[in-house]
Amino acid sequence: MLQSMTGYGIATRETDRYAVTVEIKSLNSKSLDLTLRLPRFLQDRELEIRNFITKSLVRGKVNLSLDFVRPRATGAAGSIVNEAALTAACQQLQALSLRTGLSLEQVTAVAQALPGALRLPAPDAPIATEQEEETPWEELLPLLQEALDRVHEFRRTEGQTLTTEILGYIDRIRILLADVERHDPTRIEQVRQRLQTHLADISANEHFNSIRFEQEVLHYIEKLDIAEEKVRLISHLHYFTETAGLPESVGKKLAFISQEIGREINTIGSKANDSTIQHLVVGMKEELEKIKEQINNIL
Repeated sequence: MLQSMTGYGIATRETDRYAVTVEIKSLNSKSLDLTLRLPRFLQDRELEIRNFITKSLVRGKVNLSLDFVRPRATGAAGSIVNEAALTAACQQLQALSLRTGLSLEQVTAVAQALPGALRLPAPDAPIATEQEEETPWEELLPLLQEALDRVHEFRRTEGQTLTTEILGYIDRIRILLADVERHDPTRIEQVRQRLQTHLADISANEHFNSIRFEQEVLHYIEKLDIAEEKVRLISHLHYFTETAGLPESVGKKLAFISQEIGREINTIGSKANDSTIQHLVVGMKEELEKIKEQINNIL
């Protein structure tokens, strides 16, 4: 079954120590074009992450975003008071009271009145504990795998739609080729009649060379014969359908097969020398162009 290069996957996890989101987007590309957005503490893992994604996604313009947020320290669970910061502030004020001989109330009043004496942390500044700073990469790796799995599922779903669409175009070429096959005897009969007429006219000429004429007729018939092209085209169509059902990545292979299909269609059109077959060939070319368009999104 074909797979699309278009894909999307997201995985999230939230604990009391962090919240993390891994988001992966994939679009069409001739090769793997990978862009990463990682938090600072994972920068040294970039090469490992790139290799991990490269083995999994193979091709496509891929954007990976890993957002990692630590909650602000709030002491006990559910508390709105930053106990650690408040305890440290009280201890510093008490130490100043002992050194200056002022009461704790007086020191606090002076600190509040004196510009720059108090340094308050920014409201949104996270206060990380030592345990939080040591979040292991192995703990986040399953989230990356989960997001990749969802990208693959998205690609498979899109691929099923593409498979149905592309094989429909192949079937349409088969139908048009069958029409060519049905019309070909009529075309050959018309050619035979034209040759017989020319033969009657030429044989009346006193300089008529029958041997040379037979050679030219054989050459002419060979140029008009499309039997081999029809056989090869049928074979290529079958090979295309067979390849589309393979489990591995076959986008490039299908592109090569479609080139061979186009070559046979063009040869049939150029050799047939028949308006009806020319119209059928135009129809086959239209279907082939639709196939080539869709193959650009095949993995």
